[in-house]
Amino acid sequence: MVPMIDLLMVTISFLLITAVWVQYPRMEANAQVPGPSNAPPCEGAECKPDAKLHIDTSDPSKFVLVWKEGRTVVRTAEVARESAKAGKASFPTLASRVESEWRTAGMHRDASDRKLDQAVVHASNDMPYAELIAVMDAVAKPKRTLTGLPKPISAFEITFAVD
Repeated sequence: MVPMIDLLMVTISFLLITAVWVQYPRMEANAQVPGPSNAPPCEGAECKPDAKLHIDTSDPSKFVLVWKEGRTVVRTAEVARESAKAGKASFPTLASRVESEWRTAGMHRDASDRKLDQAVVHASNDMPYAELIAVMDAVAKPKRTLTGLPKPISAFEITFAVD
């Protein structure tokens, strides 16, 4: 019995001593949408914020597309919401409207520009998962080419805001 207690004491002391040197990596997470900017703040007329496309899904009959620069609304458009067919949710009208909006108001369309335009999907807590994925697919429809990549990528970086 004594050797068993000695073994346990040595094992416990080893675990306690080595636990001091263990550093777990941490990822800072918060509820800011679309996230904090690491860029230094700038001032003056040359530092206006990029326009972001906000897609409001709260109305069951339509989608509201709003381009905003900071808190300023630049332009607004409404798209009728189609009904789901055979249990599949898809929104082709929304997809074509998002693509035309990006072609007219998107800021990062040049192939040498590595930044993506921002899209914020405002979804309610009770929105069905299939519809949320269908909205994301519609927002991801506009494609753009980047220098050095073999195939086109989505023009938008999508974030969420839960209402």
